[in-house]
Amino acid sequence: MDKKLNMALVGASGVVGKKILQLLEKKGIQVDKLFPLGSSTVSQTVHFQNQDYVIGSLDDFDPTVANITIFSAGGSVAKQYARKFVEACNYVIDLSSEFRYEDDVPLIIPEINGAIVENLDEPTLIANPNCSTIQMVVALKPLEDLASINRINVSTYQSTSGAGKAAMEELFNQTKGIFSNQEVQPESFTKQISFNVIPQIGPFLENGNTEEEQKMINETKKIMRPDILINATCVRVPTFIGHAESINLEFDSPISEEEAREVLEQASGCIVYDEREDGGYSTPVESAGHDATYISRIRADETVEYGLNLWVVSDNLRKGAALNAIQIAEAINEDYLY
Repeated sequence: MDKKLNMALVGASGVVGKKILQLLEKKGIQVDKLFPLGSSTVSQTVHFQNQDYVIGSLDDFDPTVANITIFSAGGSVAKQYARKFVEACNYVIDLSSEFRYEDDVPLIIPEINGAIVENLDEPTLIANPNCSTIQMVVALKPLEDLASINRINVSTYQSTSGAGKAAMEELFNQTKGIFSNQEVQPESFTKQISFNVIPQIGPFLENGNTEEEQKMINETKKIMRPDILINATCVRVPTFIGHAESINLEFDSPISEEEAREVLEQASGCIVYDEREDGGYSTPVESAGHDATYISRIRADETVEYGLNLWVVSDNLRKGAALNAIQIAEAINEDYLY
């Protein structure tokens, strides 16, 4: 007898949690039983598949009634509960950074290493990579299959939604306040975010990198190849949705602009929009609300022997978080539940 898709969603009321529910409906994925969960004592509801659900208490939930659980509630919550859900025979997809570097936890981008899911032999904890890592690797892996990448130098321009709902509201309120001559009081960020850029995402580490920069380095090495050299600078910018990345690559053998463009046009999850004219490129505004990773400004780096430049943008709430988790859940559903 076919098993049913019974899904628990931890952090259902958050920005990404709500996006997960929207995408499940948009993609027509039939969830037989939904269990939205949270830690708040305030009664909240979410709407899904023509029904209102009261968000239940994570502490009181019996995980044996679900078979897939998505955690979108931060590392501390995942650390406390995720492995317990696996022990209760759940396939668990965690969006936090808590388990990404553990050897027994696969770090999955379905277009890149989705075959890992096909080879699971029991309920497993799966980590969702960082949003900035996902869009970069989606764009780079097809090129890596053409010519080995020796070095990646990336600068990111990351929207406030990457820091959550309160951060988006801070950008909105600061912008209004500045026009009203109100004093700016940073809360979610270290400095004023409105009309500004902040070269810090996460705390500083001993090597001088911020946490976000080190995430990109470590995760890319785990997903692609451990010996790739990566230098990252991650910057928060005053946009609401959509991360952008300026990427410079050095290969071990020649790869032309035309070859790069052709392989990226055929790559799953990628859309190339690269016209060498005013406006002939994608920006975060165009990526918002869409699933693809958009690639523009493909051009040779003439300062090194085998160099290439890319401009990559993507909706960080979709492919950078909710969509990637749903794609993993779809693969589990197809391979193990039916």
